[in-house]
Amino acid sequence: MRSTAPHSTTAAATALRRPVLVLAALALLGTLTTGCGIRSTSVPVDAGAAPSRVSCVLPGGRESSDSGDGGNLPVRVYLACGSRVSPVDRRVALPDGDDSERLPVARGLLDALRKQPDSEEEAAGFKTAVPRALKVHGPSEGDPAAALRLSEPLRDLPAFALAQIVCTYADTAAAGSDRSVIMGGPAKAEDGAGPGGSQEAEPLRRFRCDTDLRTRPDAADNAGTPL
Repeated sequence: MRSTAPHSTTAAATALRRPVLVLAALALLGTLTTGCGIRSTSVPVDAGAAPSRVSCVLPGGRESSDSGDGGNLPVRVYLACGSRVSPVDRRVALPDGDDSERLPVARGLLDALRKQPDSEEEAAGFKTAVPRALKVHGPSEGDPAAALRLSEPLRDLPAFALAQIVCTYADTAAAGSDRSVIMGGPAKAEDGAGPGGSQEAEPLRRFRCDTDLRTRPDAADNAGTPL
């Protein structure tokens, strides 16, 4: 009759080795984790402020804000929010004293865009990138009748500013019948000009409020079609 003692001894040795193997595996896992840059520490780590989350949505049923006295009209203006420009309903006072319709509408809307958002708009994450000193003028000599010229070169506008202006103008009398906006910078630049004392007007471009312009702040650099 064979003795079963050796089998019992082997089983017992195997049972003893299992905890050792488990501990070794855990130690190896800890080493690999440390090698991947994950390190346990008892010292509090300041990772900075948590990323802010904005809704880009105004409270339902709120009344549109006024931007002045007089004949205020309900309009939709575009403000910067998060990584895009989004529409906000407002009531805008359109200026008087101009024979054409396009220019006073463009000026009234630009006035609205230059103003800081109200408390509700700000709480929802809306901002404006349009400079407070920016102005809009009618066409220069030789320009199409529908052209608008800003007081600053388009390339010098802050990110989002051009998208705010184009998209705000697109659905109004400031745009053409095809909802495109013909716009350029100053007609002349007196400062820093050549020997003649002035330089050529910034070329006009035709803009559309497309997805790229609404969602990419850097799209303004290459947006528009030269006339």
